[in-house]
Amino acid sequence: MDIEELIKDKTTKPKEKTEILSKWLLDGALASKDLIQFASQGKDPVKATCIEAIEFATKQKPAIADEKVFVFVTKMLTEKAPRVKWESAKVIGNIIHLFPAKT
Repeated sequence: MDIEELIKDKTTKPKEKTEILSKWLLDGALASKDLIQFASQGKDPVKATCIEAIEFATKQKPAIADEKVFVFVTKMLTEKAPRVKWESAKVIGNIIHLFPAKT
């Protein structure tokens, strides 16, 4: 199963989707750049779910976030959707210590 199939799956609950995506990130089965690329092309609920998965993963293992993740979530702070902003802010809180020169 890939990201698109998981997101479109109506039998999987939204929280489960987030957990699965974050597990894939932590296991290395999914690259953060691939998730960011997918999220960038999606609508706000999809973006928020993908960013929430990044938040869950970076809470456990902040080092999985590279500069592309940081730039992406920083950019998402300007989106209109409150959930996208909120999840992005939580990711930044998890990884900000990795990018002292960027802050």
